[in-house]
Amino acid sequence: MGKKAAERKLKDNEALAIARHIRVSPQKLNLVAQLIRGKDCGKALATLAFSQRRVAKDVKKLLESAIANAENNHQLDVDRLFVSEASVGKSIVMKRWQARGRGRSSSVMKPFSNMRLIVREREETA
Repeated sequence: MGKKAAERKLKDNEALAIARHIRVSPQKLNLVAQLIRGKDCGKALATLAFSQRRVAKDVKKLLESAIANAENNHQLDVDRLFVSEASVGKSIVMKRWQARGRGRSSSVMKPFSNMRLIVREREETA
């Protein structure tokens, strides 16, 4: 019984990985995403390994997941992969408060982000 499998939205030479609820603002995460857009996966991993930003560890983990998806699920060649798309979006925002002077308070917003990473296999150059 059951329902039919959904059509694959990506091309045959692409693989996807998604990370949800990363504890950093989308603006800061997008700065790290800009570092790897369009790069070969090996160079992107090296860039993230030596990046000073805290969120680079999470992005590196996501990129490794996308590479593993490409290799194991879609039988793509790992040596020809590059980051074709790295998009960042907003997720939830935890709202906290902080005590201030004269019995007042101010709000503290703790944003979360989502990231979607697509790796694509390069066509062979003749």
